[in-house]
Amino acid sequence: MLTKRQLFILQAIINDYIRSAEPVGSRSISKREDVGYSPATVRNEMADLEELGFLEKPHSSSGRIPSHQGYRYYVDHLLMPHHLSTEELTDIKALFAEKIFETEHVIQQSAQILSELTSYISIVLGPEVFDTKLKHLQIIPLSDETAIAILVTDTGHVEKHSVTLPESLNNSDLEKVVNILNERLQGVPLFQMKQKLMHEVADVLKNNVDNYKSVLSFLEGSLQTGKPEKVFYGGKTNLLGQPEFKDVEKARLLLEFLEQDESVNRLLRASHNGITVKIGQENDIAAFEDCSIITATYSIGGKPVGTVGILGPTRMEYPRVIGLLDHLSRDLTKVLTDLYHKGP
Repeated sequence: MLTKRQLFILQAIINDYIRSAEPVGSRSISKREDVGYSPATVRNEMADLEELGFLEKPHSSSGRIPSHQGYRYYVDHLLMPHHLSTEELTDIKALFAEKIFETEHVIQQSAQILSELTSYISIVLGPEVFDTKLKHLQIIPLSDETAIAILVTDTGHVEKHSVTLPESLNNSDLEKVVNILNERLQGVPLFQMKQKLMHEVADVLKNNVDNYKSVLSFLEGSLQTGKPEKVFYGGKTNLLGQPEFKDVEKARLLLEFLEQDESVNRLLRASHNGITVKIGQENDIAAFEDCSIITATYSIGGKPVGTVGILGPTRMEYPRVIGLLDHLSRDLTKVLTDLYHKGP
């Protein structure tokens, strides 16, 4: 159990190191107006904190830096609430004031604003594909031969693509087909749509539409969907400006990992609901040894569907980043829920 004085000194050292990226000495701590301890007292407490594993002493330096254990204790016990500045609130408000009608655009803009506000790397994961269901389908004729197929999911994902209409399908039958599809496929997970189409829907079409085999073949191609689950990044090169990543090899390993969307996806999907902070080696990835990842989940209609995160050095502004993620994830939840309820 740390003493009150040790807690104060540990917090002061971590706050100073976050700001300066330079090892913190006892003299610089004792000179602070809010510190009433002599350099010798501070030095003794720093030595004890180092022995307990909360601080480290880089070679050729008389100062200390926080260890991963020190950061963990700081995040769990010493963080002060961060109140967003007027500028931060204005930037976030401006993002969500835009008239945005598609989930991908909302998420992409969120990643961009987070990277700009923090100067770290932002990562936003779109809704999970296995939980994404069809909400509504439209097929809008453009001519006798072509149409636009529009699929809207329960997470606000909108997908449009051009399709070629079969010769045997007139407008009346097309309307009938679309009604059958919406009746039978609404609420079906996207990955199950093809199976549902080729069995249950095929039987209904057989009894209601002429030349149903050609119509079924047309629908099989028309209902192909891209994967609505995507990884969006902002500021991928921001960490290169941090002192910790002047080592070219460290920077290369990190950027190579970020090119692997599936690996990033797995890493962030492992986060729990709410705010999660993983520091350095807690990420179990060599490239992230000097990084921390802070994540927050966002929801649609009360159901967690995606993750928004910030990747930065372990010497991260934890209170500010947590405050930004908490605020933005709540706004993102509101906007996407509203988008979902509005429909196509």
